[in-house]
Amino acid sequence: MELRQLQYFITVARLEHVTHAAESLRVAQSAVSRQIHQLEEELGVALFSPKGRNLQLTPAGKLFMSRAETILTDLDRAVLDLQEFMNPEAGEIRIGFPHSLGIHLLPSVIAEYRAEHPNVKFVLKQGTYHVLIRELLEGEIDLAFISPFPKEREEVEGELLLTEELKIILPPNHLLARHTTIRLEQLKDDSFVMFSESYSLRSIVLEACRKAGFSPRIGFEGEEMDTIRGLVAAGLGVSLLPEMALIETSPMMPVSVRVTEPQVLRTIGLIRRRGEKLPLVAEAFRNFVIRHMDTKNRLP
Repeated sequence: MELRQLQYFITVARLEHVTHAAESLRVAQSAVSRQIHQLEEELGVALFSPKGRNLQLTPAGKLFMSRAETILTDLDRAVLDLQEFMNPEAGEIRIGFPHSLGIHLLPSVIAEYRAEHPNVKFVLKQGTYHVLIRELLEGEIDLAFISPFPKEREEVEGELLLTEELKIILPPNHLLARHTTIRLEQLKDDSFVMFSESYSLRSIVLEACRKAGFSPRIGFEGEEMDTIRGLVAAGLGVSLLPEMALIETSPMMPVSVRVTEPQVLRTIGLIRRRGEKLPLVAEAFRNFVIRHMDTKNRLP
């Protein structure tokens, strides 16, 4: 069975006339008749029956028509997808990201990119560290902004975009709230507001506390930056958050203070599946992000 036979069959079925179909296809009427005849012989069933000067689909023809239309629609979609894959100025980019990067970094980067490439579409999926790795490997996303940057994962590769400092956040009435810097050990008796266990920021904070010589007493847990900030601002504990999570202000804002000992950092990277060629539209965006972050990091 040939693709041309399906195209001729569908055109005849829609126009109910071989001559009209041949005119629409810009081929000889005999070529259309021959292809329809060969298709019926191959299938072993009549697809059309006469209806005056026209043709109408037989019950078998109607069944075959629905399947044939689906095949051609899928083929057209596949061709369009391939064209978009090869076109850096169109198509769709599927990006995964953690919540902490969806507050400021990701929206600003996408906004700048869309200003130069308005026809590019984005599909955004938020997830925790392990969810992002899994969805990347399963092909659900093309790229993932991730923290911490996974140096030891053989299945993925990427670029380290930046290293960011985490700051202590305190209730406004905390005894240390007016300090410009503090040592983390000074908070060993405080109750901590922590991210839940699936979040990488929790591991970073726990490791920093271990280096400071204590295990934090966890009073509350949350899964959103706004929740953590709000609970601390309400006096329910202390926490550590990335600097970019403290850019926005709200009526319930904690006080942020730099930690001098130990210094608490997190790495942020952009990763993809190792050894796999990205769609050109995703590769163009990846290159833009790398240049964008390199420029930001070099600014005084």
